Amino acid sequence: MHDRIPDPCRLLIVGINPGRLTEEVDAPFAYPGNRFWPALEAAGITPYRVHAHQGLSDQDAAMLAELGIGFTNLVNRMTPRASELTREEMVQGGQVVRDVVAKHKPKAVMFAGIGAYRDAYRRPKATRGLQPETLAGVPVWVVGNPSGLNAHESVASLAESYREVWEATAPL
Repeated sequence: MHDRIPDPCRLLIVGINPGRLTEEVDAPFAYPGNRFWPALEAAGITPYRVHAHQGLSDQDAAMLAELGIGFTNLVNRMTPRASELTREEMVQGGQVVRDVVAKHKPKAVMFAGIGAYRDAYRRPKATRGLQPETLAGVPVWVVGNPSGLNAHESVASLAESYREVWEATAPL
């Protein structure tokens, strides 16, 4: 998946890596069972639910850009499951994300997945929420992974954490 980062960027959302469908349609969180888009709508961040399984429509892309929402991945290699990534790939991806943040200067960064964040930045004790460290001076939040494989999250719990991050960022 190609990065989608508007200028200005209010919130840069960092996924772990693209799955097969995301890679195929070049849209973030494209798998229909992923709870990302329903949670973003439930949080009141987007005015409607994006159905990314066929790619982002021009309307979706324009709406996200107008809101200042950008997307990148920690690792750009497609795998059926994020667990197939190596720790080395995660650490290298962490540096790439740091460089992307330094270049685009979003108001905030939101990582979708605590384990990936821990591995990428060698912070084994990191917890969810606002992190004490920044990336290139930008505040970082870590939220749960919205994948349907993550039984610890629901649309409601994800929406609550997304809303917290969104409300903490000043409007553009």
